[in-house]
Amino acid sequence: MPSLQKVLHFLGGCLFTMLGVGLTGFGMSDPWAASKLECASQGSNNLNSPDFYNGTADISFGLFSMVVSRDSCPSFGATNTYATFQKLEAIGGPPLILHSLVISLLLVSLITSAGTIFITFYNSVSNPYQTHLGPSGVYTCCACIIFAFLALVLFLVNVFATNLWQAIVLNEVKVNLRNVTVSMRLGFYLLIPFLVTSSLAIVVIVLYQHVAYTHQKEQQRPTEDAPKEIMMY
Repeated sequence: MPSLQKVLHFLGGCLFTMLGVGLTGFGMSDPWAASKLECASQGSNNLNSPDFYNGTADISFGLFSMVVSRDSCPSFGATNTYATFQKLEAIGGPPLILHSLVISLLLVSLITSAGTIFITFYNSVSNPYQTHLGPSGVYTCCACIIFAFLALVLFLVNVFATNLWQAIVLNEVKVNLRNVTVSMRLGFYLLIPFLVTSSLAIVVIVLYQHVAYTHQKEQQRPTEDAPKEIMMY
């Protein structure tokens, strides 16, 4: 049976990673961003006048689905739900490419996290003298949280630095748009705890490795450090 110390450290790393994966899975099903745009019918006179921009378009954007609500944009209101990839394929360009990269990076992060869970759980119940892909395996898998971080960065680039929101609305109706406001939603923020818990998994394994190394050194102390009574024998 593994020592209690080994069980606690590796099981702690396993639980931290499982928590992060659970939060990420939940977050991936929630909206990640929302946007509000002012709109006016094309061909309107004095488009610089706020009176002509009396319509709005609200977009709730998730990784796999989105909701587009239009109020007086250009005339009557409408609310439509789309598959995110289906809508982005119709738009094409950077928004589609960046979104595809975000999904791919998140999948890689989840797969490597599954590897971390397997390694940490196995080592929490394995022989105390056996460490299957131990610390180095955990470090390798947890280090792949860099992919999750890159996914966050690319998502921010997509929603703030491209014409994503305008393209979504213009794909439905031809209107004039201005004053785009963007806010992040729960799904996006739930990826941050995933980064934190994966980092904590690394920390607990580092602590275990330090304790194990210290214990090993104590067991291998030179004989000159032993009491003279023991050395006589």
